[in-house]
Amino acid sequence: EIDSPHGKIILGILIFQDIVFVPMILVTPFLSGLEQNIWGSILLLFAKGVGVILFVIIGTKWVIPKLLYHIVKTRSRELFMLSVFVICFAIAWFTNLLGLSFALGGFLAGLIISETEYNHQVISNILPFRDIFTSFFFISIGMLLDVGFLVKEPAMILLLTFSVLVIKSIISFFASQTMGFPLSVNVLVGLAVCQVGEFSFVLFETGLKYKLFSTDDDIYHYILSVTILTMTITPFITNLAPGVSKLLLRLPLPKKVVHGWLSPSKEEEKAESLKDHLIIIGFGVNGRNLARAAKVANIPYVIIDMNPETVKKEGLKGEPIFFGDASYDSILEHVNCSSAKVVVVAISDSVASKRMIETIRRLNPKAHIIVRTRFLHEMLPLYNLGADDVIPQEYETSVEIFARVMANYLIPKDEIERLITEVRADGYEMLRSLSKEPISLSNLKLHLSDVEITALRVGQESFIVGQSLAQMDLRKKYGVTVLAIKRDSTILSDPIRDTKLTTKDVLIVLGQPDKIAKLNLLLKNK
Repeated sequence: EIDSPHGKIILGILIFQDIVFVPMILVTPFLSGLEQNIWGSILLLFAKGVGVILFVIIGTKWVIPKLLYHIVKTRSRELFMLSVFVICFAIAWFTNLLGLSFALGGFLAGLIISETEYNHQVISNILPFRDIFTSFFFISIGMLLDVGFLVKEPAMILLLTFSVLVIKSIISFFASQTMGFPLSVNVLVGLAVCQVGEFSFVLFETGLKYKLFSTDDDIYHYILSVTILTMTITPFITNLAPGVSKLLLRLPLPKKVVHGWLSPSKEEEKAESLKDHLIIIGFGVNGRNLARAAKVANIPYVIIDMNPETVKKEGLKGEPIFFGDASYDSILEHVNCSSAKVVVVAISDSVASKRMIETIRRLNPKAHIIVRTRFLHEMLPLYNLGADDVIPQEYETSVEIFARVMANYLIPKDEIERLITEVRADGYEMLRSLSKEPISLSNLKLHLSDVEITALRVGQESFIVGQSLAQMDLRKKYGVTVLAIKRDSTILSDPIRDTKLTTKDVLIVLGQPDKIAKLNLLLKNK
């Protein structure tokens, strides 16, 4: 869920917490009261802060990228890995010389390396070490916990733990609320970051160093117990977050709280006049390409997105884009979902996609719902909820790779297109067969792998321009049936045999994929 709206906010908050850790480390000596020369210490603190910032900027922009570049040129994987470790330990040692902690140095090293173009290779190399050190980290945390103190003071520890969870959840909730996100996102954010962060253990060590408390003090054991408990409970709270969100939505809360303060008002951006339009949910790469295609084809469309900056930016460009969570009835009613012809759910959050499909299908049983998903195993639940087409990213990627491979072996383009059509037909029919729902007339096309309904455009120099359907006799000669003809903005349903074809007519045809592909080539040629 890292790419979902709540995932991005959570990641931003967690990174901000880690960055704030730096000034907290620098300020800790003043809290101890051991500093004699206050102004000199403040000046030294300021110098350290500026030095850390300059060190990060210089290391990120000039030193580390050039150093890694020359190391990579040697094409030695072992040297590259050893160099990364040396850089990390050197930066940690340097920060320790400045009177700061090794942990802060490690954080800065990761920050600097992450900004280089070699960060992905570094991550792949150190991944096994990360898992090992993470295990050691949590083992050491477990060894710090005094179980005897936990049994001795359970009431106070549980009260403090509950207080921390509630206070952090409320603060994070309102932080997300101020950015204009709806209630469901705010609840997920608040409950996901309610724990005490792992950098707190480094602060404990710094506090012990400057004698803010000792390991014999009750306050030390209280803080340690509460921190460990919040980190332990957080995964379970995160799993309960969607249920908590649904419960809160039943309360009579203000609409600005439920839908976010950037959601459109009834008088402002309501699309009641739209009919047979396209609704695009999510304005990422897929959504943008779809909107561009809809413009070219003169298809009326509206967009729903949960990124306030995207809504504001694209709205200024004239895009019909609305802010909101499309899993809510009121948001979909604003864009007249009940009269929409096609709804495309182009987001990466599979959980949110399921909620949206349920709501869309309830508001508009006739809408054709197309859903984008990442993995094949997510297809069946989406079909069962009412989706008409589910496009798995990994399957389409495999089809594109297959096409590129065929092209490199000099297979003719029309043959590649025919093979792609057959692969998609066979593959999607296999995937759809997992669903045990009965076949109905409205979704008959989904269950007939050898039959396809598609639109073909008549080329300007096509030999059939000026000929009638009777003269062409497409069903007898090519095995393809013309169901309708789209001419400009008019659709000729059930066209008669004397209907003559003109340039740029769009034929809605029914037939087998290979036969349609042959006809498409004829429509483009003289």
